[in-house]
Amino acid sequence: MEPDANARSLYDEAIVIDGLNVSNWDSPAVFQSLQAGGVTAINATIATWENYPETMDTIAGWLRRFGEYEDVLTLVRTVGDIRRAKQDGKVGIILGFQNATPIENDLDRLAVFHALGVRIIQMTFHERNLLGNGCYEPRDGGLSHFGVDAVQELNRLGVLVDLSHCGTRTTLDTIEQSERPVACTHANARSYFDVPRNKTDEALKRMAERGGVVGATAIAGFLRTGWESTLDDYVDAIDHLVQMLGIDHVAIGTDFTQDQPVSFWRYIGSQQGTKYPSVWTNAARPPAVNQPGLYPRDLETPDKLPNLAAALLRRGYSPADTAKLLGENWLRLFETVWSE
Repeated sequence: MEPDANARSLYDEAIVIDGLNVSNWDSPAVFQSLQAGGVTAINATIATWENYPETMDTIAGWLRRFGEYEDVLTLVRTVGDIRRAKQDGKVGIILGFQNATPIENDLDRLAVFHALGVRIIQMTFHERNLLGNGCYEPRDGGLSHFGVDAVQELNRLGVLVDLSHCGTRTTLDTIEQSERPVACTHANARSYFDVPRNKTDEALKRMAERGGVVGATAIAGFLRTGWESTLDDYVDAIDHLVQMLGIDHVAIGTDFTQDQPVSFWRYIGSQQGTKYPSVWTNAARPPAVNQPGLYPRDLETPDKLPNLAAALLRRGYSPADTAKLLGENWLRLFETVWSE
């Protein structure tokens, strides 16, 4: 599938932001695919279960990468950096956590990570941490006192709060506690497909009412059509969110895992990053962790993202609304939350 001239032109002019990419950052093919796909910026996961020193080492690795791939990559600290990435034909890297474990029990470390460029932090990942509960915990007690203080500090610093993997009560508590809009960078609606990782209508509506944005995830396990999904099935998930929340509160968060080895899946599918498997391991993973089937057909990797612009236009979205979904909604949210 190749986008027609109109779709290609719209895509090439648009700012394209992927709300979540957790690919293998040691694979040059990942950055080649992002640049070939004309992706302006991504929320690049640099931590899931990692602790403080491990995450600091990961950031050091990214500083090396920015030098090694200086013609391709640029660090994003501000919305202006995203606009410059577009002008320069580079891929903007937004450093993001999928878990708050890197701060351990020290809220002062949030300021350290912010100073190093981290701009998105997810409260919890799958399971319980010191802030709250993940979506695969059997009981969700909501935000802890420590979690409430963490939200306040994230607000003060101007770090976007992500709720994609949080439990329902923790999600709702965080929305209520946050003075700034929050996001679900990579999730779909549970009313579209009922799995724990998708978000309830109540949570999504409250998030949108406060100015937040949800990035529709493309992982087939969170789509109604499962491992046989196509690009049009992904657009169905986007449509469902748009009809519920309005065009200004929906974006893309593919959750691409390009070139990740089996060891990666064992790690993120474990209990607290240990050798013990989480209930999520059997609940959400496909029989094979790599393509084909993990992502919709015609949207397997970032270089296929121009196909999404064509699919949205075919579905009846206007060029202006297509541009919002591709990146402008993320840009507006970042501008609101990251403001000094």
